[in-house]
Amino acid sequence: MTRMPAIGLAASPGRRQQIIDLAKEAETRGFTGIYCPTAGGGDCVALCQAIAQATNTILVGASIQPIYFRLSAELARGAAFIHEISGGRFRLGIGVTHAPVHAAHGLAVGKPLGDMRDYVAGLRAAERSTGPLPPIIIASLRSKMLSLAVEIADGAVWACSSRAYMATQLKLVPRDKRDTGFFLGDMIPTVIDEDEAAAKAVMKKTLTMYCQLPNYRNYWKEAGYVEEMAAIEAAITAKELDRLPGLMTDRWLSDNGLYGSPTKVRDGIEAWFDAGINTPIIVPSSTSGGQAKAAAELFAIYN
Repeated sequence: MTRMPAIGLAASPGRRQQIIDLAKEAETRGFTGIYCPTAGGGDCVALCQAIAQATNTILVGASIQPIYFRLSAELARGAAFIHEISGGRFRLGIGVTHAPVHAAHGLAVGKPLGDMRDYVAGLRAAERSTGPLPPIIIASLRSKMLSLAVEIADGAVWACSSRAYMATQLKLVPRDKRDTGFFLGDMIPTVIDEDEAAAKAVMKKTLTMYCQLPNYRNYWKEAGYVEEMAAIEAAITAKELDRLPGLMTDRWLSDNGLYGSPTKVRDGIEAWFDAGINTPIIVPSSTSGGQAKAAAELFAIYN
């Protein structure tokens, strides 16, 4: 039996209806979920509501809503509403996001672990007036946040994580949790093209931004990519950002994303399932078009 992944979709201004139409197609094609990031000027919670109302059976989730952007009680009201009208199909992914995002919005933030614990407590407290909340999923790139997710939430989600390191991290998730539906997802950047060099170039462009984030570099060092991250940090310090793609080794690139032929990508998705991720969230890009073209290329590998 084919193990179907979920798909990540983001709605940018002017293309929102197109993304809702793609979501409906993903449902008819048997994808297991649609997960919406806060990216490209989009509102992931609003997009989730629209998709929930346009679909009937597929799971819909935010991945992720930054906790500093909305008061916990206010987010709880919206999340409970979507959870109710969708018949329980909504998943609320939350995270602390990144320091450059905080700076760009003029946000003063505290300690990520403490802030996340307090925020989830605020969501739970609001439930008395909002009605039942959806499952809460915490963005858990590093192990301390993953342990917190195991303690206080209903799942964990990564983005651009290292598949080879997943077995180590998943030791923190008790088997009984995994066996009773604890959500384990990873947003996996994916480029499908028989021209592997072209697909690799797009993948490198996608991951260039992540390489500039200290929390991601620290994660990849923890995952065993110390030399790669040292070289990338040296280039960043020297303000030679154009060198970053050339410093991304094939070993590192293949561990954090999927690129190449349809067969190679489909085999890679299976490998993510085998690594213990019960919900691989494929975030497609294309060598020859935008999100709609990328989604069509992903749909085609499951025809």
